[in-house]
Amino acid sequence: MISVAIFILILGFLVLIHEFGHFIVAKKSGVRVEEFGFGFPPRLWGKKIGDTIYSVNAIPLGGFVKLFGEEYNELPQSPKSPKSPLPAEALAKVGQYSQAFVYKKPWVKTLIILAGVIMNAALGVTIYYSLLTFSHFQSEPLPLLRPYHFRFGTQEGRVIATNITKGSPAAKAGIQVEDIVQKFQIDNAPWKQITSSSELINIIKSSPGVTVSLDLENVRNGSKKIISVVPVYNTDLKRAIIGVNLLDTVVLKYQTPKQKLLSGFMHSYNILSYNYSTIGDLFKVAVKNKSLEPVSQTVSGPIGIYSIVNEIVKSSGEKLIKNVLNIMAILSLSLAAMNVLPLPALDGGRLVFIIYEWITGRPIHKKIEQYINLGGFVLLIGLGILVSINDILRLIK
Repeated sequence: MISVAIFILILGFLVLIHEFGHFIVAKKSGVRVEEFGFGFPPRLWGKKIGDTIYSVNAIPLGGFVKLFGEEYNELPQSPKSPKSPLPAEALAKVGQYSQAFVYKKPWVKTLIILAGVIMNAALGVTIYYSLLTFSHFQSEPLPLLRPYHFRFGTQEGRVIATNITKGSPAAKAGIQVEDIVQKFQIDNAPWKQITSSSELINIIKSSPGVTVSLDLENVRNGSKKIISVVPVYNTDLKRAIIGVNLLDTVVLKYQTPKQKLLSGFMHSYNILSYNYSTIGDLFKVAVKNKSLEPVSQTVSGPIGIYSIVNEIVKSSGEKLIKNVLNIMAILSLSLAAMNVLPLPALDGGRLVFIIYEWITGRPIHKKIEQYINLGGFVLLIGLGILVSINDILRLIK
């Protein structure tokens, strides 16, 4: 139940703050907000204050803002003629039409549309700045699927255990999944730092039957320990092993005064640029192999996100709040980045219509806008269903 509550709070807050951005900028711009809802219908409770209904709805996964005149087809007939509406400049000054979103100037509509994205981006930046401040401006280890150089900060390699073979020397020694292997020692030699998985593998390969001490810290719950493990020779691999899979990660440090001041922005940029770069590489692999599997394995919907939150709640210990804030920052930035994409039914798609109006001086045809938005909505629902099915299949496996 705790995992469900935290999951609902995270998604609900992220969507709600996105919609609050639209709400507050619309209000300040003179657009009538017909409803600001917490959760999605059916409505459980609502109260009208001024022109706006503030509602609480049954499905507690976010919220919504209903603007007056979001699309032309939603407006009542113009006061001049049902077939020949007044020019936009005139309608913008006539009674209720002055409060319609579609009759506002393009730059005003742009601000309203982008306000939600800006709020999510600002939340992600703020959370990261807070986390980095309390961590001496050093990030959590970031998994590297391939070699990558981050634009901002100083990066240092870390090695993390991802899978422990049952009954192996690693399992017997007490190595756990998500343990960071920070240092090693052989016999009474000085401790040395580990910065890559290949470095640790070479140490193990060259030490069959020799006691190797490892300094570990669990990335999930922060527990620290020093263990001793004796590598054993594997006849199949023809080398010594301890029975653990390793993942290369990187820690980003922001040390200069400028980096510390801008660390929230810099870290947000680092995370987004790496994620987009990785997704781009996966698409290339998918096209080359004529298979969507590389991409589908990295995309998650609400079910996949819940499974991640559930695992965090169960294993974080004293780092629960920090880990929850970390995933909230990632999700908030991802929500901002996704919404700004120029796809129908997303904020970016609506922005394309506004830019067209800005350039041409006239809005796109009402029917075309209506059909594109409807098609985009259906497409998003379909993709959401497919992603959810994929999440369920992964959980079953």
